[in-house]
Amino acid sequence: MTLFHLVRHGETDWNRARRIQGRTDIPLNDLGRGQARSAARYLRGLPVDRVVASSLSRAAETGSIIAEALGLPAPALRDDLVEREYGEAEGLTILEVDQRYPAGEDVPGRELPERVVERVGAALAELAIAHPGESIVVATHGAVIRAMITAVSPDDAPERGVPIRNGSVHGFRLVDGVLGLTGVDVDLDGGLDADGGAEERELRQDVATGA
Repeated sequence: MTLFHLVRHGETDWNRARRIQGRTDIPLNDLGRGQARSAARYLRGLPVDRVVASSLSRAAETGSIIAEALGLPAPALRDDLVEREYGEAEGLTILEVDQRYPAGEDVPGRELPERVVERVGAALAELAIAHPGESIVVATHGAVIRAMITAVSPDDAPERGVPIRNGSVHGFRLVDGVLGLTGVDVDLDGGLDADGGAEERELRQDVATGA
């Protein structure tokens, strides 16, 4: 059995502005770094063998903060853990997306949730083969975490419009090739962060492909 602790990166200025990030590489802000440190304080109480992270800088820095706090090597960065691509919606606010792409109209270039699950699931399986029996922190993104929770335990998935919190921790285990959920949104600080997580609102209506 391999354990995974999926951590959403800390806040960025685009999160605060409720602007869709996707693959756009926006760095953490000061609050986001604090959220990463809060996640690290929680994870310090668990057995953790290594940290890996999405190659986007907001997740990479989150992973680095956690690894340093846990006394572990810098995280290995992986392109297959990056955020869902949002195509032409990237850089827009939720309101702008609603205006340009009314409910039912697809967003050109947006990655399907099924594709997110496929690539991230393959990444986790690869990590489990390389590091059997370990407990691994994965610093990644809100839409990634939402897609994985929805895939393995739909009843536990946050409702549409409810964000995956910046800095939140979600537990998974991989046993005999089967991924399961062990915990959703560990309460690190007793409340929601102010950012709201624009991309995790699934473009409010998810405009065509119900995630």
